[in-house]
Amino acid sequence: MTFGVKLVFFLQAFCLLTIHTHGQKKEDVTAEEVKIEVLHVPKECKSKSKKGDLLNAHYDGYLPGDGSKFYCSRTQNEGHPKWFVLGVGQVIKGLDIAMLNMCPGEKRKVTIPASLAYGKQGYAQGKIPPNATLIFEIELYAVSKGPRSVEAFTQIDMDSDKKLSRDELSHYLKQEFERDGKKRDASVHDSILDDIFKKNDHDTDGFISAREYNVYQHDEL
Repeated sequence: MTFGVKLVFFLQAFCLLTIHTHGQKKEDVTAEEVKIEVLHVPKECKSKSKKGDLLNAHYDGYLPGDGSKFYCSRTQNEGHPKWFVLGVGQVIKGLDIAMLNMCPGEKRKVTIPASLAYGKQGYAQGKIPPNATLIFEIELYAVSKGPRSVEAFTQIDMDSDKKLSRDELSHYLKQEFERDGKKRDASVHDSILDDIFKKNDHDTDGFISAREYNVYQHDEL
């Protein structure tokens, strides 16, 4: 994964970039569940996916009636697998559920009810009709620590006081910008810092505490 991609996920983690799940709206979730069929599991599985992890996967989406394909990740981004953070709404809710506890190299076929996909409104641009059940074939390639992992917090928290100061975040952001290799005006750096604290320093004490940072509920923090 390039530094540019890593920087994007860092900004997403602090709510500075909005991720749109095309056409999906919040609806009341019924008792319907995601049906999961495991097609392949590798012999070795050192880590399974969990909420907040950064995943790399290919997946194809089909309509159950005529089997027509409405989505194929292999036809996008020059055929590269898709990167996304699990469990935070970067994909439809049914996929967030379907891809939990997967091993790198695992393949699944999942059936997602409309209530956990695009609901009553459907998604016309994606050729998904209203109240459509969706079928996905998924191949997971990699599981890594997400942008709000314990490791990321520890890396930013240089004095280990369980809270992130403006100076610590500024230092980390400068490092990421340098690795990204793109020239940016100093005002961009300051603007990003201001936004980070505006959206994450909920008690306005000038620090982002472990609790404020910890959207994925890590017991370690």
